[in-house]
Amino acid sequence: MAEQKEMTGKYIQATGRRKESVARVYLREGKGKISVNKRKFRDYFPRESHRLIINQPINAADLQNKLDIFATIDGGGTSGQAGALKHGISRAIIKLDETKRQVMKKAGFLTRDPRAKERKKYGRKRARRRFQYSKR
Repeated sequence: MAEQKEMTGKYIQATGRRKESVARVYLREGKGKISVNKRKFRDYFPRESHRLIINQPINAADLQNKLDIFATIDGGGTSGQAGALKHGISRAIIKLDETKRQVMKKAGFLTRDPRAKERKKYGRKRARRRFQYSKR
């Protein structure tokens, strides 16, 4: 059985990605405080749906109010950032305790969502949008 790593004062770092967003996540023992880009969790993610998405791996691993999470997120929109943070938290929890891997894998938290905006092509308005054809 894999042992849980000691965390006194030390951080466990992991990176999560979704679409164009990248989240660097740092975990340590604490009281459940979550800080994103040096702002409070509720201030950075005002939508309840985003907060629920981010808390999924914490609830699945049964680590509520046991870890402090500090994250720096860059790129993309708020939904992509929430997904990137969820991915990063999941990967950090596995570094903390390898026995949680099966729970995270089964819930689908370790799979990166690779969808990103397709690049614009020359001769087009957007990636695939054509100019309107005029017969006359």
